[in-house]
This record gives sequence, C-alpha cells and structure tokens, in this order.
Amino acid sequence: MIGSVRGSGGPSRLRPLLFLGPALMVSVGYMDPGNWATDLEGGSRFGYQLLWVLVVSNFIALFLQHLSARLGIVTGLDLAQACRAAYPPRIVFTLWVLCQIAIIACDLAEVIGSAVALNLLFGIPILAGAMITALDVFLVLLLQRHGMQRLEAIVAVLILTIAGCLALELWYAQPEWRELSRGLVPRVTPESLYIAVAMLGATVMPHNLYLHSSLVKTRAVKSSTPARRLALRRSLIGTVLALNLALLINASILIVAADVFHTAGAVVNDLREAHALLVPLLGTTVASTLFAIALLCAGQSATMTGTMAGQIVMSGFLGLEFSPATVRLATRLLAVAPAVIVSVAGESSTVALLVATQVVLSLQLPFAIVPLLKLTGSRAWMGDMVTGGTTRVTGSAVALMVIGVNAWLVAQTLGLFDASAAGDGFALWQIVGGGVASLATALLLYLVWTPMRPPHPGSAQSQSASVNDRPLINGELHSN
Repeated sequence: MIGSVRGSGGPSRLRPLLFLGPALMVSVGYMDPGNWATDLEGGSRFGYQLLWVLVVSNFIALFLQHLSARLGIVTGLDLAQACRAAYPPRIVFTLWVLCQIAIIACDLAEVIGSAVALNLLFGIPILAGAMITALDVFLVLLLQRHGMQRLEAIVAVLILTIAGCLALELWYAQPEWRELSRGLVPRVTPESLYIAVAMLGATVMPHNLYLHSSLVKTRAVKSSTPARRLALRRSLIGTVLALNLALLINASILIVAADVFHTAGAVVNDLREAHALLVPLLGTTVASTLFAIALLCAGQSATMTGTMAGQIVMSGFLGLEFSPATVRLATRLLAVAPAVIVSVAGESSTVALLVATQVVLSLQLPFAIVPLLKLTGSRAWMGDMVTGGTTRVTGSAVALMVIGVNAWLVAQTLGLFDASAAGDGFALWQIVGGGVASLATALLLYLVWTPMRPPHPGSAQSQSASVNDRPLINGELHSN
C-alpha cells in the first residue's frame, strides 16, 4: 500500500485534496461513540459551558495531526517505527503498552456504542451486539484488500451520513444561536474538569498520531524538498477540512444535548436514555431514529481506523508481523469483556463507562506527543524539513497544557487538594495511584530530557530519500 496512490492521475483541480483520504480516516476517531458520550454528558450537565473545550481540542488535534503527517511524509516512517529506532527497547515496549491501553479503551467505546445502536435499531441485546461488533473486524480486513481509496470512500460515506443525521437533529432542536458565544469563553470548574479532560482525550486520540503518520505513506511523494513541501501543504488542507468537519459534528452533539436535555433538566447517563428522551422532548420519532443511525455509523467507521491503528502500532513498535486478524481480534476481545460486564450489570451506565475510556485516552496522550515533538524538531531526523522555532514553541505549549490538565485531574482524583482528607491519612488506592503517577512522571521526564538515537543508517535526509525513492514493504526497502 506504500506509495500506491499517486497525485498525477486525477484532475488537476482535485490534486490539492490528495491527502484528504488519510485525514478523513483519522477524523472518524474524533466522532466515535466515546465522543458522543462526552458531548452528551457535557451538554446535558453544563449546557454550552464546555463548547470552548471542543474548539481548543480541535486546534490541538489539527496541530498534532499535521506534525504526524509531516513525520511520515519526510522520513517515510510512521511514529511507532521512528520511536523504535530512536529509543531503547525497554522504553519502546513501555510506549507500546501505553498505546495498546489507549487502543483497547477506544475499542471499548466502539463496541459499546455500536452494540447500543444495534439494540436501538433492531432490538438486538447489548451482549449479542457486542459480540457482533467484535467480529466485524473481518469485514474491515476484507475491505483493506480492495485498496486504500475504496476504504476511504466507505468511511467518507459513513461520515456524511453522520453529518446529515446530526444536521437534522439540530434543525429539530432549534438551538439558541445567540447563546453559543458564551460557551466559547474558557472556564473550567472542579465539577466540569473530569468531562473537560474526557472531551480532550476523545478529540486528540493518541493512537491517531501513529495512524496518520502511516496513512500518508500511501501517497506517492518524490524525494525532493519542493515535492515534500507541496505534499505537506496538501496534507494540511486535507487535515483542516476533515478535522473541522469532525468539530462541527461534535459541536452539534453537544448543542443538541444542551438545548434538549440541559434545558429540560435531564442529565444523560445512558445512550439509550438519550435516544428515548429525544421523542418526547422534540416531539418526533424521526429524531431518535437519526440518533441511532448516526451512532451506528460512528461506531463502524471508528472500527475501521481502529483496526488499522492496531496493526500499525504492533508492527511499528515491536517489529512483529502477526496476522492482522490475530492482532485485531486480541484487542477486540479485551474490549468485549467490559461490554459483557455492562450487559450483566444492567446496562444503565454506558455514558459513564464511555467517558471513563476517553479520560484514559487523555492520560495516554503525553506519551505520544513528546516523542512526536522531539522527532519533528530534530534536524538529524528531519533534515531541512525540521520544524521551525514557532512550531516548537507552540508544540511545547500544547504538551504543557495537556500534561497540566491531566495532572490537575489526577491530583483532584487522589484528593491532594482536600486538606481534610489528607489529615486522615491516605487510603491504599491513593498510595497505589500516587505510585503509578510518579512512574508516569518519571517516564515523561525521560522522554523529554534523554537524547534520541539518530536515524540509522545515515542521516534523516538520506534515509527519507531512500524510502521515498523505493517502495517500503513490511518495513523493508525493496528495489523497483
């Protein structure tokens, strides 16, 4: 698939959209059932108050996804492959474990969301729906065999379906557009911090950074500097279009939740509860049907990109070429287990569970951001395509913001801000949590301060030139 899509074959007016396909594949992760849960709870509990979080998170996602694409286009390596070359084996294995946790958390959101949608549309029990969703990995793997552009086209259709359904939901909800500006004023309270962090994790997903750096390699790019700069501009156009569409979809969910549920004083704790409440509150059954269709499309489109991310991470970090079906089924089965627990427990808290998975994504995010910033800011790796000073400063600010918000949530969760609780001593779970947080902090400091290995063999320039001049198959260079 490497270099399989060329920019010279289509109409000239469409060539600037050459990289829109990879960007669309990445964007579906920003509108999966986990996003639905965070947007529904954020809107139903706090109205428009957290709308600004979506806007800021989208800016962070745009910035980081463009850097991810830059790494793939310039070096010919995805982020996982580059980390394996730049860090010692123990660190590489740790980063893989952390990324795998994020993928499992995302899988869980997809499984639960799709299972709920199947239940709403066809009356299939949650447990059976979870099993069906776990097996749809084979459909994804089958579609991959027919070429990347066909898979991208299917994802585009699913995205347009989601957008169309939510546009109709907005029309039924009749939001107060003048009030939306208040939601763009940054403010976070201790009560809304957890949801704000979950919205950040749902929007800026760590494994999407690995995915994007790999997907751009499907586009054939010549090794010359002008050709790469043109590819970067086209990639930026595709990323801006796709991620802003994802922003509009997420904002639509939050706005509908604010206008329909928050106005009525109803806090949504379950996706099926949201579906049921839409009928009496909006006065039409069409709204609830559209909700279920859009949710199913969101879950299935995210499944496709999740399948590819799992393959890329496993191969890139560990250099192991397991069967894609084996890799994906293993992660899917790990995600199905909590879905079964939810089914047995009464299926009444799907939103809370999905929000928790997005918090996990946010906590994993710094361990992908720091290596990405260091790699793209290294002249040894990027040659004359290294990021400039403004980009490096912006990247540092983004990393500090994400780390700071996560640290705030961890400290609040552990009760470090509660003087009365601290006076009574710490419980075992607080001690364990503090230990895990200390280890995570130590790993982050290591990633920040320890110099990376230079690319081997030769400089980044010579390496990336050789990769772009010849096809890259299964991580090995082959002559034409």
